[in-house]
Amino acid sequence: MIDNKNFMEESAGFESFKLNKQLLNAIADLGYKSPTPIQAKAIPVANAGHDLFGIAQTGTGKTAAYLIPILLKIKYAQGNDPRALILAPTRELVMQIEENARKLATYTDLRVVGLYGGKGPKLQIEDLKKGVDLIVATPGRFTELYHAEAIHPRQIKTLVLDEADRMMDMGFMPQIRKILEVIPVKRQNMLFSATMPEKVVKLSEEFLEFPQTVEVAPQSSTLETIEQRVYLIPNFKTKIHMLNWFLHQTEAIDKVIIFTKTKDTANNLYKFIHRKINPSVKVIHGNKDQNARINAFEAFKAGDSKILVATDVSSRGLDVSMVSHVINFDVPVLYEDYVHRIGRTGRIYKAGSAWTFVNPAEEYHLRKIEELIRKQIPVHRLPKDLIIEETPFEEQQDMAREVDHQKRKDDPDFKGAFHDKKHPKGQFKKPVPKKNKRKKR
Repeated sequence: MIDNKNFMEESAGFESFKLNKQLLNAIADLGYKSPTPIQAKAIPVANAGHDLFGIAQTGTGKTAAYLIPILLKIKYAQGNDPRALILAPTRELVMQIEENARKLATYTDLRVVGLYGGKGPKLQIEDLKKGVDLIVATPGRFTELYHAEAIHPRQIKTLVLDEADRMMDMGFMPQIRKILEVIPVKRQNMLFSATMPEKVVKLSEEFLEFPQTVEVAPQSSTLETIEQRVYLIPNFKTKIHMLNWFLHQTEAIDKVIIFTKTKDTANNLYKFIHRKINPSVKVIHGNKDQNARINAFEAFKAGDSKILVATDVSSRGLDVSMVSHVINFDVPVLYEDYVHRIGRTGRIYKAGSAWTFVNPAEEYHLRKIEELIRKQIPVHRLPKDLIIEETPFEEQQDMAREVDHQKRKDDPDFKGAFHDKKHPKGQFKKPVPKKNKRKKR
């Protein structure tokens, strides 16, 4: 991996990219001193008009790596129809990209419109009617407004797919293919992904023409600035005690995001933290309406709340500075999500910590994550004063069944404690139903 400190000392500033004064002023306002490695590699390729396949972890500055070339290319407001399109998998990510684009376009008259679900399309249609140069959208909302004839894509000359791996996981491929059919064939394409599973490689082959690959670290790797820890915890109640112990170490915490697998767990943790630890805690998941999610995110971003509980649907697009810790209360079963979860801390090469709570049934998934990131995550001892509960019988049974299932996945011949056993001959025979005999009168 590139040493960012040495890189920044040796690299030229943004002036070397021959940007216009408006962009350079906006970049200076944002406090960007020197380009990050992904920006230094990607911006010249994009400025030259090549298709680009960018592989970079979350938190490396990749959003600016494609926004700066786009804004340089479209320069100023022109006509009513969009000339560039960025597709992203979640509304949170769309909102973040839109915000970054507006900041970079501060000294221009460029019009940026974000399109996403969760609220009625009426206001978004009104924004499009005023004229637009750059659209940032989820595939679903873009398709919906195209069919409503609110978007006329014939002028689009640049297309970006951000978080391509997540797009594939969320099943957006059919919608993306439909979008590719309605925008001009002659265009520049850029695809960015933190991980590179086989399906993303196939997408790149279908989507990109003679691309240049830009990679600043091996795919699916994690940033070296993130200290990763594992705590082996026997059951759910002990995980709660561990979370309670952690959240009382206030001197070490700036902002913390706690990730769960399910909405129910997220809600239960939120209620526990709100009641017992910090009433300013916020929660984000798919069942929350758009305004609630935006308000929770903005409060966390502004520092009004230092604790955010979130499900994986929100692990992308949470671009918040000074997140000191990420807690994986549950181990993700989509292993790439681990990379994206912990990428919420250590952003732009700042230090951060990621702690993962692992019960016996989750150790299998932990091993798979370690294979993906090509790194063994250190196991730390539990605090001496931690209350360790006995595992209830029902939870023990559930975990044992899950472990059996995991072993059977790796070895189809494995017979666990819960497999269907054949009874010895003659035992537990089904009773033969007696025939009802009619009484003779």
